[in-house]
Amino acid sequence: MSIDLRSDTVTVPTAGMRKAMAEAEVGDDVYGEDPSVNALEAKVAGLFGKEAGLFTTTGSLSNLLGIYCVAEPGQEVLCDNRAHIVRAELGAHAALHGITTRTWVSNDGLVDADTVEDLMVPDGGSHLVSTAAVEIENTHNFGGGTVHDIDDLRAISELCRRHGVKLHLDGARIWNAHIATGVPLADYGELFDTVSVCFSKGLGAPVGSMLLSTRENIAKARIERKRLGGGWRQAGVLAAAADYAVENQLERLAEDHQAARVFAEAVADRAPGAIDLDAVVTNIVVVLTGAKPASEVIEAAAAKGVRLSAVGRHLVRAVTHLGIGVDDAQSAGEIVGDLLGGE
Repeated sequence: MSIDLRSDTVTVPTAGMRKAMAEAEVGDDVYGEDPSVNALEAKVAGLFGKEAGLFTTTGSLSNLLGIYCVAEPGQEVLCDNRAHIVRAELGAHAALHGITTRTWVSNDGLVDADTVEDLMVPDGGSHLVSTAAVEIENTHNFGGGTVHDIDDLRAISELCRRHGVKLHLDGARIWNAHIATGVPLADYGELFDTVSVCFSKGLGAPVGSMLLSTRENIAKARIERKRLGGGWRQAGVLAAAADYAVENQLERLAEDHQAARVFAEAVADRAPGAIDLDAVVTNIVVVLTGAKPASEVIEAAAAKGVRLSAVGRHLVRAVTHLGIGVDDAQSAGEIVGDLLGGE
């Protein structure tokens, strides 16, 4: 038995997706001539109410380009202390574009407008770093797949616009937020200046993310993508996979959410206190390992056929996805719960 809960990035293309890839019409995307890429960019931009999109290899690249569009060298972006852009993108925003970050602290990745306003310095003058943008991650990965309330996002968006500060959404899993809450994708999109979405997580495509914004910003990002070595040629085979994912595998994210709940309840039943069940709203479950180091729990679980990842010294993460059914989630939760409940 092997139940891989390390991430929803471990999904593989379905038979239908592979067929769509094989039959994709392609061209040279660096010349803007790949019809499948062009169609996907227009389609996803429309879903979020944006003027244009840029298909990229990864969410990290899409975030890098999105932040590049809303901040200049020597300026700062405000974000959560566990945001993907500061924890998992290898300092790229500072190293490559000279943009610094300053963070608020949260346990669950969620924030309100008051917290953002307390940190914001729209015009730092000649002595302080000026805040150019705010970044929100929804759902929040290391926060445990948590979803921002749409009213909080509206308040933050209004705050940013009032102060002339831009707003970037790391929406790698915004699809999960949409399915969990029923909030339309366009309602999220209208609040942000730049939006990054991913196709290779819960949606199950093998590769690909997209930056969404104005035509002017996307033209700027396209040049920088090429400068960074991110231009690609007949990318339509991958665009076809992403399109198939959006058309056929978006609604089924609810199944992943159900599997995550089953896993969480099985753990909690055997190890009370290891999981805050109220915080399990999408496909990510963060588990407290108590006195045991996360590395020890991961090793012990792997020996029993369950693969997890560490998100802290005493925190492990389980992510449900395409290919992990309710029965797998139940079995995995029992195994992890028994490991923690025996301490």
